[in-house]
Amino acid sequence: MKILKLVACLAAATALTACEQAEETQTSTPEPEAEATVAEGAPLAAPGASILEIMASAHRSDDNRARDRYRNPEETLFFFGVERDDTVIEINPGGGWYMEIIAPFVNEDGQYIAATPNPELEGMPSYVVRQAAQIQARIEDQPEFYGNAEVQLYDPSAPVLGEPGSADFVLTFRNVHGWINGGQAEGMFQAFAEVLKPGGVLGVVQHRAVDEADPSESATTGYVSEAAVIALAEAAGLTLDDRSNINANPKDTRDHPEGVWTLPPSLRLGDENRASYEAIGESDRMTLRFVKPESEE
Repeated sequence: MKILKLVACLAAATALTACEQAEETQTSTPEPEAEATVAEGAPLAAPGASILEIMASAHRSDDNRARDRYRNPEETLFFFGVERDDTVIEINPGGGWYMEIIAPFVNEDGQYIAATPNPELEGMPSYVVRQAAQIQARIEDQPEFYGNAEVQLYDPSAPVLGEPGSADFVLTFRNVHGWINGGQAEGMFQAFAEVLKPGGVLGVVQHRAVDEADPSESATTGYVSEAAVIALAEAAGLTLDDRSNINANPKDTRDHPEGVWTLPPSLRLGDENRASYEAIGESDRMTLRFVKPESEE
């Protein structure tokens, strides 16, 4: 585990269980996925490429690359402290937006693990089955980017994400609201703490509610307060190490008629007020780094 860089320049299923939450969704309608096209005119990133080179690589679609300005992957991964020889577990990678950046970065010297709800569990929605198959196909079809990656299937009602103390990083992007809605947030955060090595890092990016928001209410709109996320992590024995506004968006008023799914990329209202929502852009997001204590006192 590397010394962290201290520079901030970087889901049997029940109703609304965590596994029923796609990457940016509230119910069973997942976020539209980018077409399986390659970036026009872009070269393929070579082994050992930097994050910036991977971001520009032709294995990524033009649609996915267009979202870099909202998701800030280089700065976010730098803030978390991810390095090439780390073991990184990404929770619910969905359509694989972050997978296509993280997995190639650690492919040569480290390990990328996609932790996804077990699609064979009873009641799993079709998009969970589809996304799990897509993730496996990436690993098999593009070994130059994903050959060292693995898939960890878990039961959201009793999550086990790997051998205890085996991961340098657990990363989750815009998932916490779904676990709160499904009553599974505490179990998920306990699983994060269990699989992390002492000194390991939990990195969280999440749509951000106002500080005083009741998480049981705000999560239904996709937003959760920083205080609620910190409380979940601390209850699991993790310590807040740092926070960043890398993924902040002050234009987001958080009071949209369809919650966070009103905004891009979902644009659930279609053409209704589309221009104004596109002008806002993607949601305001917290970026938090937690550490598992080196030893228990």
